Amino acid sequence: MTTPFHHEPGAVPPPQCPAHNLDIGPGGLRRLHGPEAENNPAGLYDKLRAEHGTVAPVLLHGDVPAWLVLGHSENLHLTRTPSQFSRDSRRWRALQDGSVAPDHPLAPIFTWQPVCVFADGAKHERQRGAVTDSMERIDTRGVRRHINRFSNRLVNDFCEKGTADLVSQFAEHLPMMVMCAIFGMPEEYDERLVQAARDMTRGTETAVASNAHIVAVLTRLVERRRAEPAPDFASWLVEHPATMTDIEVVEHLRLILIAAYESTANLIANVLRMVLIDPRFRARLSGGHMTVPEAVEQTLWDEPPFTAVFGRWAVGDTELGGQQIKAGDALLVGIAPANTDPTVRPDLNADMGGNRAHLAFSGGPHECPGQDIGRAIADVGVDALLMRLPDLELGVGESELRWVGNIMSRHLVELPVKFAPSPQQKLDADPLSVMARTPRPADAWEISSPARTVPEPRQEEAAGAQPAHAPGAPGAVPAAAQPVPAAPAPGTAPVATIPRQRRPAAPARLWQAVTRWWNGY
Repeated sequence: MTTPFHHEPGAVPPPQCPAHNLDIGPGGLRRLHGPEAENNPAGLYDKLRAEHGTVAPVLLHGDVPAWLVLGHSENLHLTRTPSQFSRDSRRWRALQDGSVAPDHPLAPIFTWQPVCVFADGAKHERQRGAVTDSMERIDTRGVRRHINRFSNRLVNDFCEKGTADLVSQFAEHLPMMVMCAIFGMPEEYDERLVQAARDMTRGTETAVASNAHIVAVLTRLVERRRAEPAPDFASWLVEHPATMTDIEVVEHLRLILIAAYESTANLIANVLRMVLIDPRFRARLSGGHMTVPEAVEQTLWDEPPFTAVFGRWAVGDTELGGQQIKAGDALLVGIAPANTDPTVRPDLNADMGGNRAHLAFSGGPHECPGQDIGRAIADVGVDALLMRLPDLELGVGESELRWVGNIMSRHLVELPVKFAPSPQQKLDADPLSVMARTPRPADAWEISSPARTVPEPRQEEAAGAQPAHAPGAPGAVPAAAQPVPAAPAPGTAPVATIPRQRRPAAPARLWQAVTRWWNGY
């Protein structure tokens, strides 16, 4: 095993040193950016696995050291043990000693913000609870109807031409159209928002400006919803009993928008690529031996939309995968390498249908809460496209396809296709804002335990340490701006009252009767 991180970031290697290779940095460590990482990440993972085992030292942009976790079980331990590996990026030693500047290309990813993704413990539970509760209010069936309509709207734009680029004209736009509708801002959907969302995770020179544009859009949305609530996701976050500040709401919307957009755009493109280049894959799909959801799940194993997630930070000195991890070290959840770990996938060509043990959506307390929405967008979108254009063919040779990658993802630049021109399809005109699930009657709810009281955040937590792009001046949001729990309607039970339980479902009652008969009662 190599002894990593003995060099100073940015140190220049001596002449004739192999580190002058573009893919090798100071200390002989491999870079997780640059030509090899972008063009052949699988080959890079194989080299790192052979050299270091299941946990490998790597270099980020600016030759900043970090650990890439390659093993499946090691990644599970990393994500499921917040007491050892925290999500709070302020623990990063490189930030504390100034090795990483505030304008680092990856700053939009690692800069601490008052969101659940950078929190652990009670604060994480409070914020994530607001997110998951709000997601529960989304009408999944209604969303799928919108996805189908949006998909057909996009296909209408190119179906008469006989050619298209399924990345720029379909995969990159469908997730943003859907998320803008769910958030309650369909009018904000445009090309600039799409490109800003794509740009801010690439580590480019314009990533910070792209991030600022998205924050400005979401800030306007939150200000509108404080004044005029509507049946949409933004309003549900604003009104949630967790009493999140405007800054917290904006940052959570930003987090969800970018994660949903980037992952789903990549997933759609990857599924379509597999359909176009793999005859067996397409034959199974066309012959009914594989459904579109099964094709999506297979792609989540083979080409996960996020290759890695940055990051986790060691709470104290510890060991992982035979490597000595020091307090304050940065670690990356290696999604793509974990999905190809030989211990869980000795045969990479094996059919993984029905197996959801992949780490495409990470794991542990921070596992993606919106993965079902992402799956729905990919399932319905791909199905709608193939229904409209069943004779799709790749418009260039497979070797001509190009990829762009970064430490978090790898996506197709273009996916040119050709097909027989077809007429546009007439679309229905259902309102785009109806995304809320129809509430159930008060006496139809089932509970298994009393609701946990969410503690009020402390003053300093409620105010939150504002990120550089946060709106407004430092300090807590005025009390008048905070949502006030509504009083119960006349004739209804107080909130604390336990609702009447429903009787067991018919199958449950039948099984209980069979059990009593079997036991002789």
